Amino acid sequence: MRDFSWKYFSMTGDVDAYLLYKEAGGNSEEEAAAAEEIFVPEEQAE
Repeated sequence: MRDFSWKYFSMTGDVDAYLLYKEAGGNSEEEAAAAEEIFVPEEQAE
């Protein structure tokens, strides 16, 4: 379930899928960086 919810989130940006992923067991640094890119576009990150 964790892998599915992360893949679904990374493809769609669906916040509910991300919350399900977090509930299912946390995240790695790589996935956290990918999530940050989705929520904060590079132009705004600087």
